[in-house]
Formats: sequence, structure tokens, C-alpha cells
Amino acid sequence: MTGALLLPPDPRVAPWGRTAPPAPFVAPVGERLGEVWFAPPPPLDHLLAKLLFTSEKLSVQVHPPDHAAPAGERGKDECWLVLAAEPGARLGVGLVDEVEQNTLRQAALDGSVEQLLAWHEAQPGDFLYLPAGTIHAIGPGLVLAEIQQASDVTYRFYDYGRGRPLHLDAALGVAIRRPHPAALRRHVAKEADLRLVDGPHFILDHLGSGGAAIAGPALVMVLAGTLAAGNICAAAGQVLMLQDGALAKAGAEARLLVVRSAA
Repeated sequence: MTGALLLPPDPRVAPWGRTAPPAPFVAPVGERLGEVWFAPPPPLDHLLAKLLFTSEKLSVQVHPPDHAAPAGERGKDECWLVLAAEPGARLGVGLVDEVEQNTLRQAALDGSVEQLLAWHEAQPGDFLYLPAGTIHAIGPGLVLAEIQQASDVTYRFYDYGRGRPLHLDAALGVAIRRPHPAALRRHVAKEADLRLVDGPHFILDHLGSGGAAIAGPALVMVLAGTLAAGNICAAAGQVLMLQDGALAKAGAEARLLVVRSAA
């Protein structure tokens, strides 16, 4: 059957999340909301859309590629679009310089791995693509839209003493120990219509001019305005899945991320 499906939000608490996330989201009493997941059913279940809200630093971490992921799991290519950033908010992506594996191991053990990261001051509209193996960390004061392969395999180098498990050997085994390519970072104007990612795992378009007609199969995150498909109307902070043959119409003020399978 063809049609449209409004994906239910799946909120996730985290020690680095927010007690007062942006509307329409609300943190559970006594908890911090860190992420909201939007997981589609087949045929797009190999993809995942998220919103992230940070008040503290996330761990320094890395994700494996498909060929190095645990049995039965996917690897994780991911990308971020900065939706809001407090003054001084930063993203750590890749390393400042290429380093030897033993140097990276020691830095993870003594906490200086944070100083090996290349930190980028974040502004709304900044976009970064992180191939699997990219060492990264997210700082406080950010709201991010994240599009990724549907995988939760994370190897932590360093977690600021929060008591969660680290995975140093696994992380060192998949980490890219050099700078992140500048070509994988760009700034996106709110009104721009452009392709941000063209494979290998997904295709991602940013539509900001409003009024676009979108055909499925696709996953559409509404960043601003509205998106209508039949009797369903998605608003900012919601994700609509369009099945094959389904059509949606963006409102005049809509700003969207449209995700399609690259396969």
C-alpha cells in the first residue's frame, strides 16, 4: 500500500542532554532529553533521523564502517546540520594532525584526546558529513539534525568520567587518525535547495525555498513550516515517511531535509 506515515518520536535521555529542550519537546521529570529518534519501517529502515539537544560535552567517539561492524549490525556514516548554536558552541571532527595509533591510545587514557581533535565553532546552517571511522565529539549548546545509517554501534575513546563503558581497542581499530576533509563541511543557507549527500548509504537534499512537491519513497524531516500528504500535516520537529507512490506538498515557508536510499 502506498501512503504517508508520521513517524512517532522516540525520546532518549542522556547525561549531556537538556532539562528544557526546545519546543515541542519536553524532558521527563528529573531527566535530561538528549536525543529524539525517528526510525522508519521498511523499505527505509536502514536509515535513521534524529534531533540532538546538548548542554554538556558528548563523549569522544567513533563508529565502525559496515565491514568492521559487529555481526548482524550496520556501520554508521552520519551527518549533522546545526539548527541552533549558543555562542562558542563547537563540534570536534577529525584530528588536527595525523597521529600514530599509540599516541592516540595514550591520549585516550589520559584525557588529552580532546586536544587532538579539530574543533570547529558551530553556527546555524553548518553541515558536516562524517564517514564511519571519523573521530568526533559534540560540545554543549547545540541543537542538531542528524541523518545516519540505522546503527547504534558507538566506540567511546573518552567520556569525562561519567562511568559509561569505553571501547578503546575497538575504537582504535576503526578510527581514521588524520584530519577530516574540508570538502565534507559546508554552510547551508536556510532558503537553499541543494544536495548535501549523494551516497554511498543515503541521498540527502535540503529544500528551503518552500512549495516543493516530494515523491516517495523518502524520509522528510520538517525543520520549519509544514509538509502535507493527504490528510497528514507534519510541522517542525516531525518526520514524515513517504512510501513509494506517495506525494507531499511543502508549505510556502517550509524548510526540509529529504532523505532517500542510495541503493
